[in-house]
Amino acid sequence: MLKYTINIFFLLCATLAFAQDNGIAADTATAKPVYYQKYGLRVGVDLSKPLRTLLEDNYEGLEIVGDFRLSQKMYLAAELGTEKKGTEEDNFMFTTTGSYIKAGVDWNTYENWYGMHNIISLGLRGGFSTFSQTLDAYRIYTTDQYWNENVDGFPGEQYLGEYDGLTAQWAEVVVGVKVELFNNLYLGGSVRLNYLINDTASDVLPNMYIPGFNKVTDESRFGVGYNYTLSYLIPIFKTTNKKKATEEEAETEE
Repeated sequence: MLKYTINIFFLLCATLAFAQDNGIAADTATAKPVYYQKYGLRVGVDLSKPLRTLLEDNYEGLEIVGDFRLSQKMYLAAELGTEKKGTEEDNFMFTTTGSYIKAGVDWNTYENWYGMHNIISLGLRGGFSTFSQTLDAYRIYTTDQYWNENVDGFPGEQYLGEYDGLTAQWAEVVVGVKVELFNNLYLGGSVRLNYLINDTASDVLPNMYIPGFNKVTDESRFGVGYNYTLSYLIPIFKTTNKKKATEEEAETEE
């Protein structure tokens, strides 16, 4: 999955060279070309989660994404989502259900061709999740199988059931791409490196999957994530930037 994520990410980067914009106008006073810088709210959905919901029997998820432009390079950004995922390990099965929010900023590092509004961004997020874990089945593990001790469940199966009120907080570094396919309609993708700051777990079951953060391991507090988005920009206002004069044009004017 990570290989496909990286391939699609670089494909989006390559598409930047072909995604044109129609926000070009003419300055009636000077007859020089100008173009609109759009400021507004961009909202959309992560396409990967509905796709996983259709293809995976043990997964349900939905994520809404959005950003708001503050300046020519800076954007406020957030993701709000919900997930339900069943996991089967060697000695137990559990289901994680919860919701999450991520909020932070994106900085557009891409110097667009004149008249384009594409984005290659570097961003930071703070993530927070509330969730529950349901222990569906388990068995005692022992290396001595002479008496067949490795049987399903502890006596009375007293640990089966739901453990709620769990939380987690983490930080993310985000590298993302957004390509304007048509006027105000964007296709995007991002790769995320997560660091788990804190989490609360039940006394019985460790947090091995956190909605929004993804898989958790004992060896490391780092994780990875990705999304593929389709979003629409709702313009609130526009500013116009004149096209920078070339050296030849500047010499002519002088």
